[in-house]
Amino acid sequence: MTLTPGGRADSSAERPGLARSLPHRRPSGEPPPLPRKLNNSGKYWLLLALLVVVLGSFVATTSRTAVTIDVVDHRVLDLLEELRTPFLTDLMTAIGWLASSTALVIAWWISLAILIIWRRWRHLLVWVVAMLLVSNLALAGAEVIQRPRPLDIEIIGPWQGFAMPSAPMAVFAATVVNVLYALVPAGRSRQLGKAIAAVLFVLVAFSRMYLAQDGPTDVLFGLIIGVAIPLAAFRLFTPNDVFPVTYHRGRKAHLDVTGERGLAIRRALKDQLGLMAKDIQPFGLEGSGGSTPLRITVEGDPDSFVFCKLYASTHLRSDRWYKLGRTMLYGRLEDESAFNTVRRLVQYEDYLLRLLYEADLPVPKPYGIVEITPEREYLLVTQFFDGAKEVGESEVDDSLIDQGLLIVRQLWDAGLAHRDIKPANLLVREDRLLLIDSAFAEVRPSPWRQAVDLANMMLVLALRTDVQRVYSRARLIFTEDEIAEAFAATRGITMPTQLRRMMRQQGRRLHEEFRQLPPTKPKPIRIQRWSWRRVGLLVAVGVGVLVGVAIAIPLLGSPL
Repeated sequence: MTLTPGGRADSSAERPGLARSLPHRRPSGEPPPLPRKLNNSGKYWLLLALLVVVLGSFVATTSRTAVTIDVVDHRVLDLLEELRTPFLTDLMTAIGWLASSTALVIAWWISLAILIIWRRWRHLLVWVVAMLLVSNLALAGAEVIQRPRPLDIEIIGPWQGFAMPSAPMAVFAATVVNVLYALVPAGRSRQLGKAIAAVLFVLVAFSRMYLAQDGPTDVLFGLIIGVAIPLAAFRLFTPNDVFPVTYHRGRKAHLDVTGERGLAIRRALKDQLGLMAKDIQPFGLEGSGGSTPLRITVEGDPDSFVFCKLYASTHLRSDRWYKLGRTMLYGRLEDESAFNTVRRLVQYEDYLLRLLYEADLPVPKPYGIVEITPEREYLLVTQFFDGAKEVGESEVDDSLIDQGLLIVRQLWDAGLAHRDIKPANLLVREDRLLLIDSAFAEVRPSPWRQAVDLANMMLVLALRTDVQRVYSRARLIFTEDEIAEAFAATRGITMPTQLRRMMRQQGRRLHEEFRQLPPTKPKPIRIQRWSWRRVGLLVAVGVGVLVGVAIAIPLLGSPL
């Protein structure tokens, strides 16, 4: 029996009739489709913080400025002292408790629990760093300026240290801003939260002046410092379009493609590829953990779809951590070097997809790369296999088994390895088996890596049929030694997570069944690789964990 490769996936009749306009070159200086910005309010707060530093320097070095501020503050406090009544004093004392160390520590512990439960580690890190900066800057500024508490005014609230800037007010403001940006979802809820925060700032500031704990300038300086630093930190390091605050379980790799990002994607597709996007929808999220897959409707005759993978800095960091972890656990498995930039990550996948396409493999036609934000977000655009479904949801006959095995043979002959063969990456359309997702593909792989591809393909096909049937078809294309080598090289770590999960759900030990079929029982091939780099990484991580624990223990108690 003679088996021939199925050829590439799209004939001229299957290619979508995409309507294209002329691409638009972005002139130098023109912002990208989705610029990374601080927003005007953030800039104003940073400008106010700079003004506070300048005025604080004048107060510390110029007696005339200090005297002028003292006179103004004293008049305001004098008026407030005349308003004092027993009831109002009790009320202001209760409100002022919000800025006490006890209240702030309680707020920290509650927030810490929420951030840990929802695994918002980046928000937690920004919170701690911003709080440390605010508290240390406020204390250091007070030591430098050394402004005393209000004179000739009875202080009826607790206080310590110098007055300018007000450290309690700064830490209280920072805590409120941290709560807003780390715990409250963007949109109407956060806007309402900002209004509540403004009311709290006014009440607490008034209470501290009423109790003569701080002067008006002290409160104002502390408030500006406490708002500006965490506001800038969260907007720069946890932008909502990349790190949204949500309370539904989902993969963090899947970014929101509505709002500004959705508009940016439409604009970028039109300018850079000449494609007019009409609708953008997430697609196939269950089988994707390293990008945000999208199905985009584009204008044509008739309208058709393109498939896109959105890559961002979050995916780059995930790739780095993933490869670092594998290096420490198993040694440096083949070709698992981390990428330096998002641009390199998407360029690599586009390049490998083009190699697969030119090798006549049944893969989607590549259309190009779209830049959303330079060095931060890119879109890989390819053909969309409309009407296709996963092989795990299809009836698998001998024809599909042969096509799957021939895909592996074509990969071998072309000197390529896919490295992520699983049900989600094998689609069936009109009795054709199609291969997608070249993100992990490799050029000139080792025989071990090629053998793993064969084993994973046979395991996927056996999920919908039986081991003996797949094995007998494989012997028409591969030798018994090659099949034995494949299952000697394959074990849990080399099988994609989806494939392992589906085998567990079926309660089938397919790997062991395949290992029993070859006449010569294969000996497992070791994949552990020790190197000085691996030893150094393990030592460095161990030391880092110990140092981190030593630093984190006091911070977890209170980062104030």
